Amino acid sequence: MTWTLTGDIDRFEEAAGAFLRARPTEHTVLLSVLLSVAASLRAIGPDAYGDRAPWFGWWQPAGRPVEAAVVRTPPRPALLSPMGDDAATALVDALARRALAVPGVNACRPAAEAYASAWRRRHGGMVATAARRRLYRLGTLTPPEPAPPGAARPATFADRDLLLDWFAAFAADIGSPEPRGAGAVDDRLADGRCTLWEVEGRPVSLAGITRTVAGSARVAPVYTPPELRGRGYAAGVTSALSRAARDSGAQEVLLFTDLANATSNALYRRIGYRPVEDHVDLEFLPAGQD
Repeated sequence: MTWTLTGDIDRFEEAAGAFLRARPTEHTVLLSVLLSVAASLRAIGPDAYGDRAPWFGWWQPAGRPVEAAVVRTPPRPALLSPMGDDAATALVDALARRALAVPGVNACRPAAEAYASAWRRRHGGMVATAARRRLYRLGTLTPPEPAPPGAARPATFADRDLLLDWFAAFAADIGSPEPRGAGAVDDRLADGRCTLWEVEGRPVSLAGITRTVAGSARVAPVYTPPELRGRGYAAGVTSALSRAARDSGAQEVLLFTDLANATSNALYRRIGYRPVEDHVDLEFLPAGQD
């Protein structure tokens, strides 16, 4: 049984693509990141991520299909698919042999905890929980009643500067690295995957969505400026975008919430989202470091 690690995204897609697409709900983050990385590498080339290129891996027991996968786009944590203790232990060992430092992981709770246990056994040190999130799946869409004032409209390239500011503000809110350039915004604008809620001609809230892969799409980001929160705009724009995603053929519409934010968790349940599983972001500090 072995992990294969590579910087070749085409090789990774050939080996692990079918595994990821067979369970698109569980692999929603891996799939969306994989598409984004592939687009960047093919458009810009191997220098798209500077001198810290992304890398990929898959776990394939002898004589069996791929059973786990990992994707890392520095400086972000490694993204793990669901995996058992054996795969997690072998991954920690494989990364150590390759001198590939992983400062943290993002995964469903059982996989993250399996990796953290294996990491502690090999390296010692501390493991800290950076974030706890919950994955939701849309059931019966229930638009907010009463609806907030205003209406939804597709974002256009005329909104580009506003979206660049709001994508950066959203990243800051969740403690994520600021987006590299305008690619994430331009990509969504190019095929109509951002929606704005507008009141009297003024945009007041944003929702974006990933591409539909294997019948599944994920709402991200959802952002309302702090001074405009608490007025129902996020519920309105998320409901509108969710309906549009279903109408365009997405069989599963997903989103993540921060479990520390009781307001957003209640909001999404009210409009029809139902819990699937919990995820955690873990950070690693090896022994001897402060």
